[in-house]
Amino acid sequence: MRVEQLGGGEPEVAVVGSVHGDEPCGAHAVDRLLNEDPDVVEPVKLVVANERALDAGVRYVDADLNRSIGEAIPENAHERALARRLADEIQGCTVLSLHSTQSHADPFAITSGLDDEVASVVRALPVVAVVDTPEFGEGRLFASDADIVEAEAGLQGTDTAAENAYRLAREFLTAVGALPGDAVEREVPVFEMGDAIPKPPADEYEVFVENFERVEAGETFAAADGEELVADDPFWPVLLSPYGYPGQFGYRGERRGVLGDVEATL
Repeated sequence: MRVEQLGGGEPEVAVVGSVHGDEPCGAHAVDRLLNEDPDVVEPVKLVVANERALDAGVRYVDADLNRSIGEAIPENAHERALARRLADEIQGCTVLSLHSTQSHADPFAITSGLDDEVASVVRALPVVAVVDTPEFGEGRLFASDADIVEAEAGLQGTDTAAENAYRLAREFLTAVGALPGDAVEREVPVFEMGDAIPKPPADEYEVFVENFERVEAGETFAAADGEELVADDPFWPVLLSPYGYPGQFGYRGERRGVLGDVEATL
């Protein structure tokens, strides 16, 4: 793990990149911030989390780092000690963790609960949606003692995701007062993650619907080896993609409204 800092003093703000080694956009954003060395109002911690996986171009070496916080994984797993160190580094901080995805080209945020601190950060980010995952935080970075927002910057491995990650980082740092300037408050729709959508065994998969756009009952939303999958009930697709997950397409979501109106009830 590489840990750098902008400004002097003890940081209460952190940007974390490349928790997954096959998602280099976060590391690019960290390096760009370091190269620019902006005049910060408050100190900022910058972390490139899983350097070994990043160098190898793989998601992880032995275990998924974003499923290893406080989890019982093998003692000799590279990510076991790394998870503990990462949790220690961000303890007490307000954190933006940068990721990329195979499901959606436009940036969106993921949270585990929407308290006032997290909600104010998300409203200032250039995202098309926020996905709240209160039942899915176990073992993830959300289990750390920190206020954390994850941001999916775009499609994995693309230049656009790298550019988006940098913009997300800059606007996050402005929102928390680490960079000078006024944050832009946005209207962000809120989705709650529901049940996983399993994949039947097949060689080829297709997805026909867009994430965050309602799927009606009776609508064909995916296919496995040409066999159409039809929605029994309406749902909002979340993290849906043909090959993003080995055993599922993604999740059935529910649209809960707009951030600012619903966070107190989630």
